[in-house]
Amino acid sequence: MPPKKQQISPKTVITSHMNSDFDAIGAMLAAQKLYPESVIIFPGSQEKNLRDFFIHSMGYLFNMADPTNIDFSGTQRLVIVDTRQRSRLSGVEALLEKPDLVIDIYDHHPSFPDEIKATFDLSKPYGATTTIMCELLRERKIAITSDEATVMALGIYEDTGSFTYASTTPADFEQAGFLLSCGASLSTISSLVVKEMKTEQVTWLNELINEMTAVTVNGIQIHLSAIAASHYIPDLASIVQKIVRMENLDCFFALVLMGAKVHVIARNRLHELDVGKILGALGGGGHFYAASAKVENQTLPQVEMRLIELIQQQIKHVRVAKKLMSSPAITIAADKSCLDAAQKMIRYNINTLLVLDTQTFEYLGYITRHVSEKIVHHKLGDQPVVDYFEPGGQSVSLSCDLAEIEQKIIDLKLRVIPVMENRVICGVITRTDLLNFLVEHNREVVLSERKDISGLKPRTKYVGNRLKHQLDKRVRTLLSDIGNAGDTLGVEVFVVGGFVRDLMLERPIEDVDVVVEGDGIAFARYFASQHHCRLHQHRKFNTAVIIFEDEFKVDVASARLEYYATPAALPVVENSSIKMDLARRDFTINTLAISLNTETFGTLIDYFGGVRDVKDKIVRIIHNLSFIEDPTRIFRAIKFSNRFGFRIGKVTASLIKNALNVGAVKHLSGLRVLSELKQIFGEENPLPAVQTLADYGLDKVIHPDLKLTAATCALFESVGKTLAWHDLLYADDDYPRWAVYFMAWLHGYPFAVTAQIADRLMFPEKERARLLEQRMKAEHRIQLIEKSYPVSNQQMYWWLIHFKTECLLFMVALTKNESVRKAISHFYTHQRNIKPLIGGKELKSVGIKPGPVYTTILNKIIDEKLDGKLNIVEEEIEFAKHYAFENKLI
Repeated sequence: MPPKKQQISPKTVITSHMNSDFDAIGAMLAAQKLYPESVIIFPGSQEKNLRDFFIHSMGYLFNMADPTNIDFSGTQRLVIVDTRQRSRLSGVEALLEKPDLVIDIYDHHPSFPDEIKATFDLSKPYGATTTIMCELLRERKIAITSDEATVMALGIYEDTGSFTYASTTPADFEQAGFLLSCGASLSTISSLVVKEMKTEQVTWLNELINEMTAVTVNGIQIHLSAIAASHYIPDLASIVQKIVRMENLDCFFALVLMGAKVHVIARNRLHELDVGKILGALGGGGHFYAASAKVENQTLPQVEMRLIELIQQQIKHVRVAKKLMSSPAITIAADKSCLDAAQKMIRYNINTLLVLDTQTFEYLGYITRHVSEKIVHHKLGDQPVVDYFEPGGQSVSLSCDLAEIEQKIIDLKLRVIPVMENRVICGVITRTDLLNFLVEHNREVVLSERKDISGLKPRTKYVGNRLKHQLDKRVRTLLSDIGNAGDTLGVEVFVVGGFVRDLMLERPIEDVDVVVEGDGIAFARYFASQHHCRLHQHRKFNTAVIIFEDEFKVDVASARLEYYATPAALPVVENSSIKMDLARRDFTINTLAISLNTETFGTLIDYFGGVRDVKDKIVRIIHNLSFIEDPTRIFRAIKFSNRFGFRIGKVTASLIKNALNVGAVKHLSGLRVLSELKQIFGEENPLPAVQTLADYGLDKVIHPDLKLTAATCALFESVGKTLAWHDLLYADDDYPRWAVYFMAWLHGYPFAVTAQIADRLMFPEKERARLLEQRMKAEHRIQLIEKSYPVSNQQMYWWLIHFKTECLLFMVALTKNESVRKAISHFYTHQRNIKPLIGGKELKSVGIKPGPVYTTILNKIIDEKLDGKLNIVEEEIEFAKHYAFENKLI
């Protein structure tokens, strides 16, 4: 057995909190000089860089001892630095129970509920505890070596963030300067405090960012990120600090499950919050600006919920409504015209007008000058305000606080909010009023407004991991190459729209749409030349299509803005920025972009809350006049709602109804409506979308006789099952899926009605024949087969062979006779491709003269093959010779 270590019995023991940082270690070293003959206990494990540093470099400076090798019976004094909490100590539990123990505490943290009662307590609100200790060393004129000065300076540099944290005080600068005069090594400090992140740490940083969510508590936005780690994460605090700087966060809590403990790290710069007190309630501690805690025997969700509860309890209210509001509020009745609203805002030189119910005078919402002027521009000034106002439904009281005002104006994207008392409007607070107040009080805030984007700031988020894990190598490489081309040409490039939306929804990526802040055609031309691709250019819209050898395509466009000279007209296009390009799009979920340039690769840009609406599963329009300017967006709203299982937002639904009420869709060309209907009917299950079309009355806009019946719904369901069967067996068989559903939609209507629908939608001639003549023939043929069934293989073949795939599938779905359905399916799967193995050449070679008889003979061969005969060429030739001889053709 190894010899037993001899125990020591020091009179004075120095310790600090578990997982000691540089400040704790620097303070313990300083305490050792203040208390000669003392012994230092390092509680718990130190970070690896600390352990390596002290063991291999400066461990000789410390009179360290293992607590298991100490006999505390003779210990008279315990010195604690950088903490005052019993729960953060380790190895001295037995010593703390001694009744006559003298306890000296040196700390820069605020008080906490479980703090130790000290005999002597020196606490100052400095940036580091080491600063306090250095003051004492200087007062007592205790000499400090250069190595000792380096260790102590490390503590000050780390805990003040190299003098960048809000907690930094003049005393920290002064004592750091003193330590430098004592020979502290700045190169050593720099190598340990400002260190490069390791690959593994970058991975954890990305995971924390990807899992980040925002929680609004009393109008204050708090960011949280909760992850589970398979093993210990070194330097977690520094990772959290980097995230705060990268994302410019006001308050961030990182919750990381490591083993059986949830580690919580917090960073904060909000004056309404003290994260030290919050994490103190979880058994941790720190300052109002930085804190940490370890929670045992609780799940990650439990800790997160408890944390939010503590945040809610602490945030205080600041009552400022009366100070902020303007009075009296300028209002307009809901039944007044938009022209009246525009003139009133010009008269009073205001940009927003409160809208009141005509009868009850209750607050309904507001209308902006921008919207009213555009309505007048489109010659709709006589339309009532109620059709175009922004529903509010939100108000504040005279006694409300700043948090509530911020939450309603900023988070809910309101331009204005009324101040009400006893249901009477006392005044109004605009977002400009709020912004001025926040600036006066040194508050930083990002105000986003969907209708006026001039000052809009984007939310950004790193989604590089999504690109890496969700995309195949070919697409990842393509995006990187596009970004490199942008760097070479000095232009910003982005992948946008549906690509980003589907990435966030974890759906298959079908299209790659790239926007260039510059000349899109020039960029596409350069990229195509570098990668040996073909190029199609569209100079009118400054767009291009890059086509690879395997026909893979990338659409490239210049960032542009659009405006509409008249309702339902095609847009006028001008070059612009990515912000304006995204603003011209239809719905928030389609306004997302990801930067592809090297330095910002993988950064998602969100100006309009698209990420939130993707998460909330909602389709929202961006501008109040979007459906007036381009009514095809109504169809797209329905399409996206159906495709993704999203709901259409309340305001968006109201604007759809307003656009239909003023007849906006009537101005659309038939081809544009047809294009949108094709996309809707091309979805996997278009029935919910068709039901929504009917709910809005859009079917009546197409033709007054259209009506969605129970029989139509049943036929749609049958079509869905038929197409699922077909696509499973013939995945590569290309056919117009939309046409099958369209036939089902038109089934049962007289030819004259369907012809009028075709005229309204401006069907091209071939499609018109398919959906009218061919559909009618298919319906009649089904009736014939059902009436004549059972029929021979030959009869079924000649009744069906001239119908195209979409008509055959329509027939399978249409029949209610299961035997007929199976017979048509059998024809499709086994008989439709039966053809003679011989042709005119072989018939001529046996002496049959060319003519119509060739068709007759070849058809007879098909009849034989349908009966399971004539399996080889020789048999077909012999049959042809025999048939020709019997009929005296040779």
